[in-house]
Amino acid sequence: MLPKIAIVGRPNVGKSALFNRICQKRLSIVDEEEGITRDRLYARSELFGRPFILIDTGGIDLEGKIPFAQEVKVQAECAIAEADAILFVVDGRVGPTPFDDELARRLLRGNKPVIVAVNKSDGDHDALNIHQFHRLGFAQIWAVSALQGFQIAELLEDALKAIPPVEEPPLPPDSIRVAIVGRPNVGKSTLLNKLLHEDRSIVSPIAGTTRDAIDALLNHEGQNYLLIDTAGIRRKKAEKFVVDKFAAIRTEEAIERSDVCLLILDSFEGFTIQERRIASHIESLGKSCVILFNKWDKVHNLQMEHALRGVRETVPFLAHCPTLFISATEGRNLDKILPTVKQVNENRHLRIGTGELNKFIERCVQKYHPPLITGKRLRIYYLTQVESNPPKFVLFVNKPDLLTDTYKKYLINQLRDSFPFSGTPLQFELRGRSVKTLAV
Repeated sequence: MLPKIAIVGRPNVGKSALFNRICQKRLSIVDEEEGITRDRLYARSELFGRPFILIDTGGIDLEGKIPFAQEVKVQAECAIAEADAILFVVDGRVGPTPFDDELARRLLRGNKPVIVAVNKSDGDHDALNIHQFHRLGFAQIWAVSALQGFQIAELLEDALKAIPPVEEPPLPPDSIRVAIVGRPNVGKSTLLNKLLHEDRSIVSPIAGTTRDAIDALLNHEGQNYLLIDTAGIRRKKAEKFVVDKFAAIRTEEAIERSDVCLLILDSFEGFTIQERRIASHIESLGKSCVILFNKWDKVHNLQMEHALRGVRETVPFLAHCPTLFISATEGRNLDKILPTVKQVNENRHLRIGTGELNKFIERCVQKYHPPLITGKRLRIYYLTQVESNPPKFVLFVNKPDLLTDTYKKYLINQLRDSFPFSGTPLQFELRGRSVKTLAV
């Protein structure tokens, strides 16, 4: 396994800023408000050609004043336990505090290599102030600036020196990337914890608890899955804090880098405007989708068909997506999720031969001829599949403008009835005198 370095410290000392500086990406949300980072966040980075895993944690609040202080503390302790070395971040402008002293005593009992990062030290003048942090009991202390990038490489070099080098294992080439998306408080983090059989995300009835995207690798029956738990997407008017806006962007990025999305709906509230926006984003990016009606164990006097009706009428694409009625807390139907994801992923990689597609087109035209439009009729020459993941087809016709919406829907429905493309959007490109692309 790659060496793991955990970043720990009290709230608002710049841990997430340091995490982003080392990763050279804005992966962790940074804000002046205390307690922004809550779950532990993983990222791969390297120093001078040596790769490692960096873990960002929430600020450890020993007084419990920030929201979810106990849960954040547990997450940080998990990161410390699995880390090979620890970057203990303190505030160089404030100086050592009683909270730093207490946290230092806990880290000393852990017998892990600890390097103190005196953050917010913007130059050599501020570096002279680090002597006051020797009282924490650690030999390796560096004055750094996450904002300016001051002495970050030296800090990491010290941390990696304490870890014996290991060979990096090959990444699973067949991993299916699965984004767990939905509105806040529909049960995304609960589902992730159930699938992983561990508490990787903080679970709370308060909406918006998860704010970062969290990746976790899972092997189920020989198939590797990369599960991405994401912050819930709020309505625009509900994004009162900058962290909510960042969380929405992070969710959209998670959808973009996924293969299959698990769209979780609250069975009580059904399909809302937020889910419609999420589903449209999934379809526009060509991602596959599985619909999960969560909290179904608490629903009474409502048939599944009635719950599905609004979804299928609002977003036609979702009418072709597999649907499961689950309870993340009770474990109902959770064993069906990963097999369904695997099947949907196989569907998006399906490739149909041109000969078979042309026979399909002949049957469609014989069954229902294209309508006449101002005395002219659409002529279809042949159909071919040019791409998979997601499937993309090129339809050669005389004039693309003669293809009506009704006939287009007819061809799409016949294609889905004839071939297993469940859960996957289909893309069509019309070629004639002009070229027109259709996403369906």
